[in-house]
Amino acid sequence: MGQLKLSVNGRAVSRDVPGETLLVDLLREHLRLTGTHVGCDTGQCGACVVHVDGRAVKACNVLAHAVAGSQVTTIEGLADGGGLHPMQQAFNENHGLQCGFCTPGMIMSGVDMVQRYKAAGRDLDEPAIRHELEGNICRCTGYENIVKSIQSAAARM
Repeated sequence: MGQLKLSVNGRAVSRDVPGETLLVDLLREHLRLTGTHVGCDTGQCGACVVHVDGRAVKACNVLAHAVAGSQVTTIEGLADGGGLHPMQQAFNENHGLQCGFCTPGMIMSGVDMVQRYKAAGRDLDEPAIRHELEGNICRCTGYENIVKSIQSAAARM
């Protein structure tokens, strides 16, 4: 057991958790932020993607204590104020989901992707989006509307 301090969705968090606690378990079990999903437990599916200090990470592969002092943003903390984040809005408008299980990870990965490409002054075209999504699995959609959603959000962000 060890004291862990970090910021989650802009809120200071302090918890006494065992050293082997995964970030995804801290979020879901200790903080009740269940929007971050557990799909494979091996970092293969991307359902657990959150942002740590502004970068996408798979929370099932990160020990909670490894991100001590960091800023963590989950799908619940993505929207600013009362409205949806542009990526969330784009997924809604473009039907970028079916069952919704992968959606939080897809949205968080999409936001990270757009931010990195814009910061580098690079175009985010369909082949680039598909390449970037290789670490996120969707078993329902065939990715067409997910790609459209990310393209739409990129134009707004």
